[in-house]
Amino acid sequence: MELYDQIQEACAWLRTQTDFHPRYGIILGTGLSNLSDEIEKVAEIPYGQIPHFPVSTVQSHKGKLVFGMLAGKPVVAMAGRFHYYEGYSMQQVTFPVRVLKFLGIEQLLLSNAAGGLNIAYQAGDLVFIKDHINLQPENPLRGPNDERLGPRFPDMLGTYDRALNAKALAIAQKHNIRAHEGVYFGWQGPNLETPAEYEFLHRIGADVVGMSTVPEVLVARHMSLPVWVVSVISNQCYPIEAIQETSVEDVIAAVEKAGPHMSLVVRELLQEMG
Repeated sequence: MELYDQIQEACAWLRTQTDFHPRYGIILGTGLSNLSDEIEKVAEIPYGQIPHFPVSTVQSHKGKLVFGMLAGKPVVAMAGRFHYYEGYSMQQVTFPVRVLKFLGIEQLLLSNAAGGLNIAYQAGDLVFIKDHINLQPENPLRGPNDERLGPRFPDMLGTYDRALNAKALAIAQKHNIRAHEGVYFGWQGPNLETPAEYEFLHRIGADVVGMSTVPEVLVARHMSLPVWVVSVISNQCYPIEAIQETSVEDVIAAVEKAGPHMSLVVRELLQEMG
């Protein structure tokens, strides 16, 4: 079955479960799925029930699609995402983004946990992404292009909405939340980087490093779906002497502690988005 037909089948099945029409899509990363608990739920569907959806295998990812109202806006949230390192293809990793687009969302908001490569960043800080550097080994747009989904060569200029970032920074400042604007570096994982790699990433202009987000952004751009991305700093990766050994439990704990700050910014940003 072609990708387009798989998307249509998934959408058709979801419409048998709910007639709710979301305008905003939200992807919640490691340690950040609790925002889904704040949604006034209309429907909640495990990924395993949705045709052609992968199943999330990562700790702290709830693995369900949540439809409902958040800050007075109709949303659909992915409580947990998929990663290339889990063994899925990039097409599988990004399949939900395409489904959300065909369900009618007009804006995609993504969150992730990331290591901080900027000397000014601390664990728990929010970073609103203004650009990315992609060195992941595969691209979700590789292979035959279906013009019904998007163009063969999508241009990445202006992918990240700097005006929305400015609004998010103003919201954070109003609530005394530490926040920045920076560049995201996409890496395959699942291992954390070596000190030499952190040094390299810092030198080439990256402010944060993570193992997700870029594939989803590429597919959203392919479909002309606007994106806004927030990274929550889980651990300090620069300067080199500040690096400490970090476990997934450490990452989840640091990000969950900052989760309420991210939730507040997302809610107020949604209110301003009309």
